[in-house]
Amino acid sequence: MTEGPPLLRMADFDLSAEQRLVRRAVREFAEKEILPHVERYEREERYPLELIAKLPPLGFMGPMIPERYGGSFQDVVTYGLLCEELARVDWVVASVVSVANSLVAGSILRFGSEAQKERWLPGIAKGETLCSACLTEPGGGTDLGNLRTSATRDGSGWRLTGTKVFISHAAHAGLFFVVATVDRARKHKGVTAFLVDPRTTPGIAVREFPMRTLKRDNLAEVHFEQALVPAEALLGEEGGGFPILGSALDMGRYSVAARCVGQAQRALELATSYAMQREAFGQKIGEFQMIQQKVADMVCRTEAARALVYRLGRMKDAGVERASLESSMAKLMASEAATRNALDAIQVHGGYGLAQEYEVGRLLLEAKALEFGEGTSELHRKLIAEFCLGLRKQ
Repeated sequence: MTEGPPLLRMADFDLSAEQRLVRRAVREFAEKEILPHVERYEREERYPLELIAKLPPLGFMGPMIPERYGGSFQDVVTYGLLCEELARVDWVVASVVSVANSLVAGSILRFGSEAQKERWLPGIAKGETLCSACLTEPGGGTDLGNLRTSATRDGSGWRLTGTKVFISHAAHAGLFFVVATVDRARKHKGVTAFLVDPRTTPGIAVREFPMRTLKRDNLAEVHFEQALVPAEALLGEEGGGFPILGSALDMGRYSVAARCVGQAQRALELATSYAMQREAFGQKIGEFQMIQQKVADMVCRTEAARALVYRLGRMKDAGVERASLESSMAKLMASEAATRNALDAIQVHGGYGLAQEYEVGRLLLEAKALEFGEGTSELHRKLIAEFCLGLRKQ
């Protein structure tokens, strides 16, 4: 256990000296290079390409990509620390790393051919190829076994037709990870995964999907209209997309949960700082018991979520291929901790919590978005219960 204030000691519990150095380096980078620009980018609805470009030289873009493909491969816990510290200051920059490594590069590493690895991974690690995961559809994102986007054979290639919504990074991506069905009657056994280059594939239209929050993320609606992709775009086997998706979401939920911990931590820090500056009735509001209760609850939520995330990371580092129960637990607890911490932080700030000059109001809407991403809270509660009741297997 490290020396220092209680919150620092809890945040660093059971991390190696190298992992603590990584945490410190990422935090210093994020506070210096990213944080000063976030509010302005949000107001301008400006995607942070300039900030993303600063990640690759430091090895922050490909932490799960092996060095032979140009990455800076690290252990899974360290990858989680990277996601956590980036998300502590900016949801969008952290999402770029999370989507690229957990969903896309991770799927290519586990299921892709050597040719696919050599084509895509170096560009992802260098930041030359941003990634987008085209999963969610207008009819819902939870029931991925009931996709409407179709994939039909056309000669040696495939035709993709359908619509995806709430797609991050799509307008700037050079690689789409797309799931479609070859036969809806086959349900999850018809799901098939593809690696699609949107820059060279006709029949793809990316349109703005206006949001009340995360305007700098430029979320999009992606339409595939008989988009012809070559045979080598197939990832894995025909009808073999569901296991690929399950594996990807395992790691995706890990990185999202880590990002939620970062946002929960930020809300806590903003609340405690404000509570010890603001005065009412002749004393700091942090000296009032009701404020102290909120701070105590925020600390406990953050640390409980962090413990679940770190445990999941250690399981992955130990070689556990599928940890769906633990990933659901971590994602559920961390996303709800981020939302509740943001609510409490706003309450501590009072009316200023909704003022544009304070970031806690923005954190609330962004945290709520993370409750939906990678599976809703309702889905994860269902999964957790079914695992524990023996109705579902890992």
